[in-house]
Amino acid sequence: MKFGGTSVGRPERMHQVADLVTRDAEPKIVVLSALSGTTNTLVSIGESMAKGDRDTAREVIERLEAHYHEFITILLSQDASRAKAGAIIREHFEFLRIILRISFNDALSKDILAQGELMSTKLFSVYLEEKGIRHELLPALEFMSIDAYEEPHVPEIRQRLEAILAKHPGVGLFVTQGYICRNARGEVDNLKRGGSDYSASLIAAAAGASMCEIWTDIDGMHNNDPRIVERTFPIEQLSFDEAAELAYFGAKILHPASIWPAQHYKVPVRLLNTMQPDARGTLIVEEAGSQGVKAIAAKDGIIEVRVKSSRMLLAYGFLRKVFEVFEKYRTPIDMITTSEVAVSLTIDHATHLDAIVRELEPFGDVETTRDHSIIAIVGNQIAQTQDILARVFSSLSGVPVRMVSYGGSDHNISILVPGGDKKKTLQLLNKGLFGLD
Repeated sequence: MKFGGTSVGRPERMHQVADLVTRDAEPKIVVLSALSGTTNTLVSIGESMAKGDRDTAREVIERLEAHYHEFITILLSQDASRAKAGAIIREHFEFLRIILRISFNDALSKDILAQGELMSTKLFSVYLEEKGIRHELLPALEFMSIDAYEEPHVPEIRQRLEAILAKHPGVGLFVTQGYICRNARGEVDNLKRGGSDYSASLIAAAAGASMCEIWTDIDGMHNNDPRIVERTFPIEQLSFDEAAELAYFGAKILHPASIWPAQHYKVPVRLLNTMQPDARGTLIVEEAGSQGVKAIAAKDGIIEVRVKSSRMLLAYGFLRKVFEVFEKYRTPIDMITTSEVAVSLTIDHATHLDAIVRELEPFGDVETTRDHSIIAIVGNQIAQTQDILARVFSSLSGVPVRMVSYGGSDHNISILVPGGDKKKTLQLLNKGLFGLD
């Protein structure tokens, strides 16, 4: 059972999480994110320190510490529990103050980011202890790891996790941290943004769990972005492939990487709402459950790269050479289209864009345009759904579509539109494909 930042972000929400994890006797591993807002604040502390602005970093640390002390006065009711929680908070914030006095580097940045999950789980453990709920705290840094390529290895995680669990026979409730891990050098590291979902899926796979539950503040995966589109509805069932497409192309409820461990080890995933715990949510399993369009997602910040070369495009090995440039800079490609004289493709970050463009220029004229959005229309066997393209394009009258990807996946049709047209596109597709204004 994984609970995100909003699910533990207020004391009363943490109380509710305790109720949810103890409402039956089935053995559980509970994965917690940091309290909502904490990770962003820790990022800002690291950024201030990287710039040498230690005064600002110190002020932010003091404000965050005050927030945590206020949090435990509401979370806990007994003086002994509050004293124990207060000592935990002081220990972690003293660590942050020590970091202020030493030379800043990337490894220290990872140490800073780890403090949120470490504190949330320890405070939750104190609350469970106050309520007399038997449990054990599992330090994620003792079993969760990534290799030199920043990839986790489930068999190794399983071996370490099983050894730790075996030390606590008869315990049915374990609490651990999401997001954090150790890297190949043994240093504190993390699974990147949204990594608590990834942690939960990896732990579910390693533990051979019967279910991986992802608890958030929305009742399952919706058919469209409810922050932009007024009328949406939760999807009852998705296949792993459909969920992976939606997560990758922008559905915020689920981290893209979190699908593959559950899929590979055949662990069903259920997306549930902490605020409406009895809602059915969304079940993700091998079977899609139904055919046709299920949902629409949008991925922002997309850069289009276009290489035009009448001389080279049809030459043997041309596309391989283009792809090798992106491989060299470890930059994934989202979409690609070709014509007789040009190839257009998209990437989702500009970290190595200048270097990529320089290496592509010998192949032809290179153009880049930024601030696009990929709109992904996802469903089981969608490419075989009758008249689907006609319905999509009849819905998008007046929208300047830059690229279309169709046929590469049985589960996805993707279109590229200017970022400023994203909201309009999502609303038009909601009406055209689901009949919802």
